[in-house]
Formats: sequence, structure tokens, C-alpha cells
Amino acid sequence: MTTLDDVRLGVWGLGAMGEPMASHLLSARGSLTVHARRERPGLTGAGAVWAPTARELAAATDAVLVMLPDLPQLHEHLDGPDGLLAGVGGRDFLLMIGSTSSPVGVRELADRLPDGIRIVDCPVSGGEDGAKAGTLSIMLGGDEADTDRASALLSPCGTPVRLGPLGAGEVAKACNQMVVAATILALGEATELAARSGVDPAALWELLGGGYAGSNLLQSRREKLVTGDDSPSGVASYMVKDLRFAADIAEATSTRPALLPALRVAFDEIVERDLGDRDIAVTRRFTAERSS
Repeated sequence: MTTLDDVRLGVWGLGAMGEPMASHLLSARGSLTVHARRERPGLTGAGAVWAPTARELAAATDAVLVMLPDLPQLHEHLDGPDGLLAGVGGRDFLLMIGSTSSPVGVRELADRLPDGIRIVDCPVSGGEDGAKAGTLSIMLGGDEADTDRASALLSPCGTPVRLGPLGAGEVAKACNQMVVAATILALGEATELAARSGVDPAALWELLGGGYAGSNLLQSRREKLVTGDDSPSGVASYMVKDLRFAADIAEATSTRPALLPALRVAFDEIVERDLGDRDIAVTRRFTAERSS
């Protein structure tokens, strides 16, 4: 592969996380090739090159950050005349999987790809706010040489840290999502409990936010919880998938968690109540609805 300064970088997937990350990468490197279901004028207007297909994206790059929802969306466009593999054409190539996915699935993908295509899993934490600010936590798994290269390429988006072999980043993300799910569910329940008891939620979190109950999640969602504004940001339905991966990892490692099953039941119910497209702060509304 070419030297780091000469690596032609691409981004595949320009959603709520991918687009701001692509913007940081474009600013840092001066050039970037992007591909998604539809063109983003803000990026192409700033100098990014639009690739209409996965094949054209791969042909124009040496490394690609994939910010799709999950691995099935990647698999759909790997093979065929317009697929990623057709554009790689036997070259050395670095594929960085930024989606929250199964660590087993990531390793299976690596096994089926041709020699020369290297895989790093690099899920992120920090939400849309962190993506826009360039302060994401980037969890890397893979061969050390590959993660070193990925770390250097992705550093404009936040802080990359290698956590182990391929799949380790996805394990770390599952652990992260367990904590986020537990925290936002507790915050939603506590906010509704306080309001029903005649306690001002704004005063409550102003006081408790400086103590052990405080967290980055509380800081970012305090206003939404207090006002009941759960307009979409990080949608709650994504937690169903993330917690399923955590349960798969628990089973594979013979870990018997007490809290994880309850979290899965709660977020399944959120989706069943047609609240899954709301922000994760919908846990307050969820608590209110099931208490009525």
C-alpha cells in the first residue's frame, strides 16, 4: 500500500454520523471520495469527489471507511460488476468497518475477502454531537499494522484506540451500548418519577448532575428529558440491534449478565410501542405511557 500521505481515502455511507466524519476527513486531507445512496452537495461542493457506485469508490481509493447501518448493507454491494470487489481489482486495500456490527460477522467477512484486502473494525461512540465536533471515541480491532494505519487516517474524527484483534472494536461498542442503554433508561424513569412526585426535573438534574448520577449522556440529553422533546437524533431502535450483539457476545463468552436481558425487553417494548424512531431520550415518554 502507498505511504500514509499518499493514501487515497474514501467514505461509504453519509448518514448522521458518516457525513460529518467525511467533512473532517476532507478538511484534514484536502481530498476525499464519497459514496452513498444519494449525493451530498455540501461535501461535493467542498471538494469531495462523488462515486456513483461502490466499484467506482474502490477504484478511486486505497482505503475506505464504511459508515453503513450494518454488515448486510455492505454485503449487498460487495460482488457484481458494480460491487466493491470489482473496483479493488486485486490491489492492497484497507476496509474500515465503522458500523456497529457483530464481531463474529466482521471476522467472517474478513475470511471471505480476497488476499490483499485488510479489515479493521472501528465503531465509534459520541453520537452526532461527537461526529460534528470531531471528538468521537473510535474503537479499533485488527492486526496492529492495519489498526496503526486506520488510526492515523481516522484521527481527524476523534481519538482512535486499538483494543485487540479483529472484532475487538465491536465488542467494545457492545459494552458501550449496554452502559448507554442502562443509563438512558434510568434517566428517563427517574425524570418521570420526579415529575409525578412534584419535583422539578430541571432542578433535579442541575443538582444531581454534579454527583455520581452525572454523565456525558445526562449532559447531552438533559434538555430533552426535562422538556420531553424526543425528536430524533440517536434513534432508540438502533439499541435493539446493538443489545442483540451484546447478548451474542455474552453467550459466546459464557457470561451471564443480569441487566442485559432487562434492557433488551425494555427496548423491544419501545419499538413495539412505535417509539423506536424517536431519540433515545424517549425513555421518559416510554415510562409515562406504560404508567398510564
